Amino acid sequence: MAKGSSTVSEPTYFILASLLDGPLHGHAIIKQTLELSENRVRLPVGTLYGALDRLATNGLISVDREEVVEGRPRRYFVLTDQGRTLVGSEALRMQQAASVVTARILRTGSAFS
Repeated sequence: MAKGSSTVSEPTYFILASLLDGPLHGHAIIKQTLELSENRVRLPVGTLYGALDRLATNGLISVDREEVVEGRPRRYFVLTDQGRTLVGSEALRMQQAASVVTARILRTGSAFS
């Protein structure tokens, strides 16, 4: 998320949402993001780790722990309070925006495509 921005990108939103249930490592975040977005958000590894670095720098996530698996370090990430607040606020913002359009469509009798 850019500083001063009131919204987050779809990949960032789903990365944060993937961490709502607790700490995950990178590969699990990729899988959870794909599942939560209904296959819309596909995160290449390089893109994910760049995003995780930005989110950590902005105080939205932190490293929960690190372990070694098959000789390679595996970092688990967790939402900070600030990250949890942001993803919740963003969900509410999107829900409110969608309700405006949905109500107008229903009022005018227009069909959804």
